[in-house]
Order: sequence, then C-alpha cells, then structure tokens
Amino acid sequence: MKGPADLKMNPPQPDMPGIITITFSPCIDKSTSVPALIAEKKLKCAEPLLKPGGGGINVARAITKLGGRATAIFPSGGYTGKYFNHLLAKENIPVVIIETEQETRENIIILDKASGNQYRFGMPATALTTNEYSQILQAVEKSGEPSFIIVSGSLPPFINMNVYEQLGLLAKKVNAKLIIDAAGENLQRAAAAGVYLMKPNLGELSLLAGKKRLEISEVYDAAAAIIKKGTCEVVVVSMGAEGAMLVTVDGAETIKAPTVIKKSTVGAGDSMVAGIVYFLSQGKDLSAAVQYGVACGTAATMNEGTELCHKQDADQLYELIREGKVQHVQTIVNES
Repeated sequence: MKGPADLKMNPPQPDMPGIITITFSPCIDKSTSVPALIAEKKLKCAEPLLKPGGGGINVARAITKLGGRATAIFPSGGYTGKYFNHLLAKENIPVVIIETEQETRENIIILDKASGNQYRFGMPATALTTNEYSQILQAVEKSGEPSFIIVSGSLPPFINMNVYEQLGLLAKKVNAKLIIDAAGENLQRAAAAGVYLMKPNLGELSLLAGKKRLEISEVYDAAAAIIKKGTCEVVVVSMGAEGAMLVTVDGAETIKAPTVIKKSTVGAGDSMVAGIVYFLSQGKDLSAAVQYGVACGTAATMNEGTELCHKQDADQLYELIREGKVQHVQTIVNES
C-alpha cells in the first residue's frame, strides 16, 4: 500500500496561495433522467453522466472551473476507485490519493422529467482502516504551508470522532485557515473544533441551535452564538433562494441570491464554498468573497446533474449582486 510520501502531488500554481481539500468519502456521481418515475415499471434512462463527487472533490473541481487551483486529498480503492481517479485526471485536478481496501462508492441522481423533481440516492460512506485514516492526516501535514484547508462531505463509519479537532491542530501547525462544511452530528463536532469558517445551511444551523426549525429572523442570533463561543471566526449560512448570511464578531450581512431557472441543486453548496475560498485566495475581503460564493452556488443550480458552476455564469451573477441589481443589505452591526 502506498503512503503519502510515495504518491505524486502536483503543487498548486506558484501565483496562487495553496488550497487543499479533504474528502473522506468520495463517490462517483451518476446522473440521468427518465420521462416519468413510475413504480414497478421498467424505465428507460437517458445517457448517464458520470462525475467525480464528494464535498471536497466538488470544491476542488469548482475552484478549477473558476480559474484557481486546489489539490484534492482523498481515499480511493477498487475498480470504481480507478475510474474515479481517471475522472479527476480528465479535469486536471492535482491529487494526493490514499489507496484503500474498500471500493469507492457510487451515488445516483435521477431527474423525473414529468414532474421536474430530482431524486438523489446516496450510498453509505466507505469505511477506512486506521492506517488509511492516518495516511490522510499525514498527507495534510506533508502538504507544505497551504493558505486554506477545506474539509467537506460525509464521514466514513467508525472514523476517529476527534477528526475535526485533529485537523484543527494540523491547520494551526501548517499555518492554514480551516474551513469545514459538514452535516448532522459532524457539524456539532466541527463547531467545537476551532475553525476559521463554517458553512451550515438553515437545517444544519437549526440543529446547532437545538431547534427543529429556524425562521430567517432567527438566523443571526443562532450563528452569532457560535461565534461567541470562540471556536469559529466566520459563519456563512446558506439559505437557498434567500441567498446567504455572513456572520462575524462585527455583525452580519445578508446577500440575496439572483433569480434563475433551476435545473439541479447538486453541488450548489460546494460551488458556494469554492467561490468563497477562491475569492479569499485572491486577496478579496469576506463580503466580496461571500457575494461571489452566492453567485457560484446560484450558477450551479442552472446546470443539470453534477455539473457545478460555470465561471461565466458565476461572474455575471456576481456583477448583478455587486452592482446592487439584486437586493444586498447590511443587516446587523455588532457595536459591543
């Protein structure tokens, strides 16, 4: 089995601050469509589209689409793993691959053309051995001094429950800003680990706040409570069609999302994270970065399947936001 020292790692472009993404449970996303989803009937699918997926993988792909460079660290195994690696190579993504005993999983996305509804079937995350998990952490430690470390996506079963805390310590060791996009109980662990930026959606923020559901009017208080604990500097709450709220110790800012014709929501959150980090890596301020992130997330919904955002769409939507053609208001300023 190869360790990280034996694996080829293509470095980030010299004119770009280093960005690495970590995906503990990558997958091949298979998307297709049927005329109508009818039970007990043999359905004829359209030509399937296969893309490499998983949170951090999608973030690295989206950053590349935007003109940046991000190195993806991930486990991969079996026949599906080899094909997964091939798909990433086709997109020219720099990688550090940790070879695994288990096969890389596959997910399925089906569009029902009759109703316009999309159905997403996510397969269980593939388990990692203790050695494979350790190799991922070693790969991060050997990555030099990246400016940003992005951890996104689901966690495999039986993984070390201190994973986010360990990554937080590694980020400090290599002097990087840690950005986490997690869900469920993993989000609660991430919130306590000490990170630079978290991107929960409304449902995930509700979980952190101990509520079943949050109204838009309650978002600031819930996000500010996380900031006050001192374990996170920035919270960006994605609110779907409502856009996003940027919350820091100084207050909050709401960025409305432009109205577009939506074809798929797959990868919208990952595209948002990619846009935020890409702009930050270019020296932009947080406000501009979140505006661009909203533009990227919205742009992703304009494409079918797992296509993610297109730079031309994202740039055009960002200009609409920046020029005030989409409502963009400063909501709260913390004067304490």
